[in-house]
Amino acid sequence: MPSARKVPARAASRSAPGKKTKRWVAKVKTDSTHPPAGLFTKDAATIARSLASKKVSPKGPASGLRMLTYFINRAGSGLDSRRRTELARAKRLLSARIHRE
Repeated sequence: MPSARKVPARAASRSAPGKKTKRWVAKVKTDSTHPPAGLFTKDAATIARSLASKKVSPKGPASGLRMLTYFINRAGSGLDSRRRTELARAKRLLSARIHRE
């Protein structure tokens, strides 16, 4: 009598190929920071200045940098190359501001 092959628990929980799964990150909500609507569609200097302000990032510019990185990561491949370049520039400006302080 052949023995039944045991399927590892990890493999059993995977979704079928081609099926979209819901990501935990989509449910993340934050109450500590509230960037103005449409901020990430503006120029790099405006984004960096706004994210460094105490109104948007009460814990300082490093918090704003994490918010910008999170936005870029969430946008993924849906971000066009010009917007991605502008956001990367804002990230450099914000990082330089952090290192100055």
